[in-house]
Amino acid sequence: MSDLQRLQHAFAAYIRERDPQMLEHVVSTPAATAEQRLEIYAEAYRLRLLEVLGTDFPGLHGMLGDQQFEQLGRAYIDACPSRHASIRWYGGRLADYLREQPPYNAQPALAELARFEWTQGEVFDAPEAPSVSIDALQAIAPEHWADLGVRLHPSMRVLELLWNVPVVWQALDAGQVPPPLSVAEAPMVWLMWRLEQQPHWRSLQADEAWALNQAGAGGSFGAICEGLQDWLEVAQIPLRGAGFIKQWVSDGLVVEIRV
Repeated sequence: MSDLQRLQHAFAAYIRERDPQMLEHVVSTPAATAEQRLEIYAEAYRLRLLEVLGTDFPGLHGMLGDQQFEQLGRAYIDACPSRHASIRWYGGRLADYLREQPPYNAQPALAELARFEWTQGEVFDAPEAPSVSIDALQAIAPEHWADLGVRLHPSMRVLELLWNVPVVWQALDAGQVPPPLSVAEAPMVWLMWRLEQQPHWRSLQADEAWALNQAGAGGSFGAICEGLQDWLEVAQIPLRGAGFIKQWVSDGLVVEIRV
C-alpha cells in the first residue's frame, strides 16, 4: 500500500468512525485545530447519510418527528458505519437495528415500519420484466391448466407484519394524521410489487399466500389445487385457484406462463 493509499484509508476511517490516527496528518491553525478541521468533513458525511435515511424512510421520519429521527439516524450511523460502495444500500440494516437496540426495541412497530419502507425501495429498484396479458392466460386450453406454471415478477416481495404499519404509512404519505398503531394476534401477510413504475401492495389471505409461494417455487396449477384442500372444499378449489392466477396476471405479477 502506498503512502497516499494509507492516508486515504486513514481519512476515511476518521470520517466513518473518527479514528484518531488521521489527526497526526492534519495541521492545526490559529482558526481551527486539526480535530475541528477534520470534523467539518465528518459532519458533512453524517449529514449526507441522514439525508439518505430521510429519503428512504419518510414514514419513519414522519412518525418520529425531526428531532427523534435525527437522534435515531446519528445513533445508527455510529453503530453501523457504511460498508457499501453505493450509498443506496446504507439503510439496509436500520430495521434490524430498531428491532435489536434500546430504546427502539421497546417499540416493535418502528422496526416493522422501517422494514416495510425498505422493501418498497427494493420493489422500486428491482429489475424490469414485461408482464403477460390476460389474453395470454385465456389462450391456454382447459386441458393444459393442470400443468400450467408461472414465473413471477422480480420486484415481488412478501412480508409478514404484526402491526398495521402499511395503513399508517399510507396516511403519513398522504400528509394525513395516521391511525393509532395496533397489533394483530397473528402476522398478516402483505404482497408488494411494482406496477407502472410504482410500488403496490395488498394483504393476502392464508390460502393465497401459500399458493403464491408455491407458484414462485415452480409449482403447477394442479399442485397448487391439491394443496388448497387444506383450506377449501374440493368443489371450490378450481375456481379459487384459477382466480388467484387471473388476479396475479391482472396485477402485473406474472412475466411468463409455462405449460
